[in-house]
Parts: sequence; structure tokens; C-alpha cells
Amino acid sequence: MGLFNRNKKQLETQPYSIGAPVKGEVIDIKETKDMVFNTESLGKGVGIIPKSNQIIAPIGGVITTFFPTKHAVGITTDEGIEVLIHIGIDTVELNGKFFTDKKKQGDRINRGEELLNVEFEEIMKSGYETTVLMVIVNTANYKEVKTILGNKEQGEIVIEIEDR
Repeated sequence: MGLFNRNKKQLETQPYSIGAPVKGEVIDIKETKDMVFNTESLGKGVGIIPKSNQIIAPIGGVITTFFPTKHAVGITTDEGIEVLIHIGIDTVELNGKFFTDKKKQGDRINRGEELLNVEFEEIMKSGYETTVLMVIVNTANYKEVKTILGNKEQGEIVIEIEDR
């Protein structure tokens, strides 16, 4: 059972692709400055140095977690893939300031739909790191979680998952 308490169904296509939630430079999660994420204790994934303020759904599914502070969103696909998008480092301390949500917990979403608008420049001015972290929370359920690094447009594939 994963973080979002959903049963895993078999993936329909091999591999399953997940897009970039924000335009920017995709880096190895191990290079990020957040110890919880860079040790991969929450799962494999990527860090993205954002170059736009819009956060979109990297996959379709249900928003199973949307923190009241708006700094993190969990999405579960119908196949059971659990994706966590965490915006910035220690930005929970901002208590939602500079985040405008466009969806809410429980919403069914399609890949590419806007989730949030984030004022990254204001977050930086407030002294916070703006790297967007995206992990596959239930990584252990899959044979491989492959990351694709480099400069990416919003929606461009950054993670591929292969079922067992």
C-alpha cells in the first residue's frame, strides 16, 4: 500500500510516461538540496529548476493529496502510480503565500491541466529554494523508474516507468 492508499492495477502501456509539471532544467533528484528527496527515501524522481510559474498535471488521475499550504500535490493514476509534486524547499513555511491553487483534493484531472500558479520570484526573494521535486512515491512497485534530464518544456517526458 502506498502513500495515497490506492490499489495498483497493471500498467496498460510499457513504459508509462510522466511529463514535466513545469518548464525548466530537469536535474537528478540526488543533486537537489532537500535531504528527504535527494536520498530517494520518498521514491525515485527528478528536480526541476523552474522557468515558468505554472504547474500542470504531469499525468492524469485523481488529486489524492493537496496540502493546505499548497506546496505539495499528490496524484494517483488509475493504474496506481503515485506521484508527489513538491514545490520548493521548506516552502511549507510560507503557509500558501505565493501559491494560487487551480484544483483541489479529490478532483479528477487530465495530463496538462493547470494545478497551481506559483510566484517563484517572490519565493526566492523570501529566501527559499524554488526547485520543484517530483517523485514516484510507490517506486518499489515497479521494475524501473527512469529519469530523463535536461532542459524540458512543460509536459515533455521526464520519467518513464516500467512495470514488473
